[in-house]
Order: sequence, then C-alpha cells, then structure tokens
Amino acid sequence: MSDELNFVMQARRDKLDALLARGEQVFGYSFERTHSAAAAVPLLLPDVEEGPVVSVAGRIVAWRAHGKTAFAHVADESGKIQVYFRKDELGEDRFSVLQQYDLGDIVGVSGPLFRTKTGEVTIRVTAFELLAKSLRPLPYGKEEVVDGQTIRHSGFVDQEQRYRQRYADLAVHPEVRTTFVARSRMISAMRGFLDGRGFLEVETPVLQPLYGGAAAKPFVTHHNALDMPLFLRIADELYLKRLVVGGFERVYEIGHDFRNEGIDRTHNPEFTMLEFYQAYADYTEMMSVVEALIVVSAQAVGATPGVVASVPLLSTPFPRMQWTAALNDAAGVDVMGLEDEDLRQLGQRVGVEHPRKLGRAKLLDEIFQALVERKLQAPTFMVDYPVELSPLAKPKRGNPSLTERFELFADGRELANAFSELNDPIDQRARFEAQAVLKAAGDEEAPGVDEDYLRAMEYGMPPMGGVGIGVDRLFMYLTGTANIRDVILFPTMRPE
Repeated sequence: MSDELNFVMQARRDKLDALLARGEQVFGYSFERTHSAAAAVPLLLPDVEEGPVVSVAGRIVAWRAHGKTAFAHVADESGKIQVYFRKDELGEDRFSVLQQYDLGDIVGVSGPLFRTKTGEVTIRVTAFELLAKSLRPLPYGKEEVVDGQTIRHSGFVDQEQRYRQRYADLAVHPEVRTTFVARSRMISAMRGFLDGRGFLEVETPVLQPLYGGAAAKPFVTHHNALDMPLFLRIADELYLKRLVVGGFERVYEIGHDFRNEGIDRTHNPEFTMLEFYQAYADYTEMMSVVEALIVVSAQAVGATPGVVASVPLLSTPFPRMQWTAALNDAAGVDVMGLEDEDLRQLGQRVGVEHPRKLGRAKLLDEIFQALVERKLQAPTFMVDYPVELSPLAKPKRGNPSLTERFELFADGRELANAFSELNDPIDQRARFEAQAVLKAAGDEEAPGVDEDYLRAMEYGMPPMGGVGIGVDRLFMYLTGTANIRDVILFPTMRPE
C-alpha cells in the first residue's frame, strides 16, 4: 500500500471519528426506500416545477460543493439520480455534516423532486443519513460529454485487480453488472426451457467417493470423521443417470464442477455445467433439444437491456459433421489408421504439447482440437466419435467402432457434449476396466471402476440421451467474450 493511499485512507478514518464524535450513525441498520433511482426520475412530469417526495438510497458517485449548496449523484442498482443539499433547507449544523462525507459513501436521502436549470431531475434533500462510511476510495473514473455522448474513462484499468476485487469492479463499472445480469437471465431461460419440457431440477453430490463422468484430474480432499478420501466432482453425469434408473425420466442439474487443470482463457478450475438426461431418447433427438435451448439462451441474453456485445444470429438446424471424416480431411491422412508412433509425430507437427506423455485417446482429442475444433466458428455439431474417446456412449448402430456422440462447437470452443447413453452394464464394466488400466499406468484423468454405478445399471437402465453444456462458455459465445474470467464473478486466481 503506497504512502499516498495510506494518507487518503487515514483522512477517511479521521472523518469517521469526527462523525462518531458528533453522535452520528456511520453504519446503518436499514433505510426505507420509496423508489429506486431509475423509478424516481420519471415521477417528475414535464412542465411541473415540483414532484412528489421520494426516498432513495445508494452510493455517492459524484460530488460538487458550492459554499452553501452541494450537488451529488447517488447510484443504486438501477442507475443514478442527482441530489441537492442546501444549507438554508437543512440548517447549518446538519449541513456541516456533509463535510465528512466522501465519494463511495452509501447514503439515504429524502425530499421532493424538482428540475434544475439544466433540466436534470433532482431530489431537493430535506433529510439524509449515512448508511455506510467508505473507508477505502473506490477507483472511479472521469466522465466527459463528447458530441452529446457521455464518455466514461475508467479509473480501474488493471484487469487482474478487477478480477481479484470483483466487488470494486462491479461498483465502478455498471456495464460489468449488466454482463452478469445477462448471464443470470440466460440461466433462468435455460431452467424455464427444461421445466417446460417436463424436466425435473435435482441436486447431486459435489463430494464424491469416486469421480467419473468425464476424463479429468480431480481435486482430492479428506473427510476426517469417516477417515476417507473424497473428490470434488468433475461431472454430474453418473448420479443423474442413477436417478433415471430410479424412475425420474427427465432430470437436470445446473451446478459447479471442479477439474484440477490449467487456467487459460477458456478454462477455470471451478465452472458451471448444465447436464440433462431424457429417458427413451437418443443423441439425434438431443441435438434438436440442444438447438432449441441454445436459441432460447441467445434470446434471453439479447433481451437484456444494456448488453453491449451483439448476440449472434442463430439459424437452425446447425450443420452436422462426422468426427473422423473432418479430422482426416484436416490432416490429409487416415488418422485412425496411424500407428502410435506416427500419431505422436502428427501430434508434434500440429503443436500438441508433450505428445509422448499422452495416451492414444487423449492424443487423438488434442490433434482434433488443433486441426478442427479451433477452426469451427458457427455452431456446428461434430458427430459419431471413436469408441476409445467415449467410454460412456453407446456404439453407433451399424458401426461399433464409433459411438453415438456429438459435441457442439462454436467460435473454436466446445459448448456441449452428448451421447446416446450406454445402458449395457456388461459393456460398461469392460470400458471402466479399460479406463482403470490407463489409470494404473499413470493417466491421472482416467476414472476407475464405479461398482455402485454398475449395480444401478444392473437393475435396468432405460435407453436415454444425455447432454452436458458448459454454461460459462455458452455465455462467452453469446456475448463475444474472449476470456472466461470475464463471465465468472470470482474466478480462481493466484495468491497476491
């Protein structure tokens, strides 16, 4: 902390002490608002000198003192409104309290509305109180009017600090608040879409004795009372499918998953997933469901006031491409027919990191990402994956070397992953055991054998289609956002 900042913060504490010495309340309990800032402004009708009395509360974001008068702007979630303090109205003693106020203080004010000479709707303050003293200055920027447009210059330009101090970022950047309002609207629309189709929202364990449903390195913890290791879930899949065995034919969950992997522009160790499962459906039916869900999500984002980025226009049906054919076309060779050494050399040529440390399935996936995935811009379904890349999907009818799986890609990113879900417990055991061999050989992302899940399958699992959608990445695509940290309120960061 710099000496200058220490000086500023000390000055604020001195003002706090002065207020306390006067017997002023500096951290309030509540305030009865009659209106938000945005709702108060239109109450003053045109050609009317004075409007109704209103009470608003918010943060002081601008301050201009002129001897016996002072103007301020008070901002709340809805916007901001100008307020006017006058010594003659408030009395000298009460007016002098304002000397101890600072930008960032949270206040409640009451008084009638009027219009200033410049035409701005303003509250003529007749009563006010301090609700929270700001002891640390927020990094407000400056505003200027250029060609009739208000241009705001941010005072908080260090992007890493904005991620770390999201509370300050939100306080001084209304457009960031708008982004997260749009994200919330999108998730609400997704829920409404699924609820309307008869899906039941459920909750499944975050702490699991075995991790599964995906290939990823988990976070490991320990339960003291039971003296056993537990894992933060890497996917919701296996528990949701247990519920389908139990008789819930359409289920979904929107929740956080955790993968102990690197951090980059599209990966955060803690992320939000939507998974949903529909009994008696297959992957072709789920493609239609996903298309409709993506369109509804885009409409929700586009309908959010203040969203700056233009939401992409989506036309359905999305294109379908065969996974193997797309990879072979991009590589100019029959990739699936390559021997392991030739496959590693191909991986090396296309920029895969450490190809000799990867198993064949992981290496194929990395090569596909490099040659195909990153070049897909418009929403595109990639279908029919090799069986070694899809341990939970049913074999493709007519070609058991492939599986009935699709992934949805857009803007070079994976948005959704789906299967005709495997419901043969004998086949599932064989695939689990193959994964266990990889795990024993050192593959930290390979799951083991989940005996309880196999037991559930043995009771009889209906055929079903299942889908996982990365909520963060979908929102990134719909808002043209390049970095996942910009769509997560509190992204994972290194310690300061």
